[in-house]
Amino acid sequence: MKQHGGFTLLEVLVALVILAVTLAAATRAANLMTDSASEVKQRTLATWVAQNQLAQHAARADWPETGINTGTAEQAGIHFNWEERVTGTPNAAFRRMEIRVFADGHPDRYLAQLVGYLGRQKVE
Repeated sequence: MKQHGGFTLLEVLVALVILAVTLAAATRAANLMTDSASEVKQRTLATWVAQNQLAQHAARADWPETGINTGTAEQAGIHFNWEERVTGTPNAAFRRMEIRVFADGHPDRYLAQLVGYLGRQKVE
């Protein structure tokens, strides 16, 4: 009796199961990397929105009133909402600004937060 070299049906099925599990794990890893890259992009853009907000106040030499201000901004085609909390400091010549940036429609979780200080310009 002559034997033929080859795989049995059971061996082929086991190999296919191993391949399917491996591909599922690789797909999951790729999805996590894509989600992570998207999150990093949004956080980076949100940080730029906060930095721009503080830079605008500094460039205009604003002396903002204490309180909370809100607004919207667009960065790279993505809409963000920002909230700016202006408080006094022990030194009356400075204001503390805390700027938080949120994804549009998600006011419960901020993507970026920036704290900065503005100094009052001397008027001569």
